[in-house]
Amino acid sequence: MAEHKSIFPIVKMSEVFKVPRSGYYSWMTRPPSDRAKENQRLTRRIKQVWLDSGKTYGSPRIHQQLLRDGETASRPRVARLMKKEGIQSQIRPKWVTTTDSKHSLPVAPNRLDQEFSTSRLGQVWVSDITYIPSTQGWLYLTTIMDLADRQILGWSLSEGMSADETIIPAWKAACQKRTIEKELIFHSDRGIQYCCQEFSSRLAARPLVRQSMSRKGNCWDNAPAESFFKTFKAELPIEPKHYNYNKLRQVIFNFIEIWYNRQRLHSTLDYCTPAEMQDYLTQQQELAA
Repeated sequence: MAEHKSIFPIVKMSEVFKVPRSGYYSWMTRPPSDRAKENQRLTRRIKQVWLDSGKTYGSPRIHQQLLRDGETASRPRVARLMKKEGIQSQIRPKWVTTTDSKHSLPVAPNRLDQEFSTSRLGQVWVSDITYIPSTQGWLYLTTIMDLADRQILGWSLSEGMSADETIIPAWKAACQKRTIEKELIFHSDRGIQYCCQEFSSRLAARPLVRQSMSRKGNCWDNAPAESFFKTFKAELPIEPKHYNYNKLRQVIFNFIEIWYNRQRLHSTLDYCTPAEMQDYLTQQQELAA
């Protein structure tokens, strides 16, 4: 009745619903119950977590963040309150992704073979390159991820597609961030940047590194790297086609280095952040040493 009082008279609705007007007015002046007050408080917390995520979190991650913050609400309750408030994950459409594998350069065997579970840092790195629209035309984002903590160790944003502009600076950044101390599989697709002499010779110069490549046309062989780009394209807080290189580099830096690596809850990591998983695995490796 309260919802429709601007459309229908209270007297008429009382007759239709067989509710005494005195009962309705008593209900209207009654203070909110403890449950209603708690729902209001929890809804405010849900909305804040949602806003902090750039409006990208759905009920699973919002629920996990609330648990981390000391809340005890169930996931169905969180989902119900979100639905009532119209809060839902807002993702962006996909962009173009492609790999230039039409070349005659040597291709490495698939040493990873879709074995994406690893508990040691520096055991498997995966890499990929994607296209990003901008006011300057297509830009190219190259990333290198450690499968153990799903952290992006190295990345580059370039205006060109050569190895010197894409994978080589990303590789240098990854090596600076995480020292290669034991045998490492470096996995990618068959793109020309990964097969070319300029890059493959760098890997060959490191005795601990073994290069691995996906089977032809099989995107599942590099699923974690593909999954990161799916997340990146869905959750980037701006529409990249309206911005230039400098602005996009700043936004991408914040997304990868601050949000994704340090703050975003990762479902594959049991809703830990990559940085938290790095700390945990580092401690485990030190205890085992």
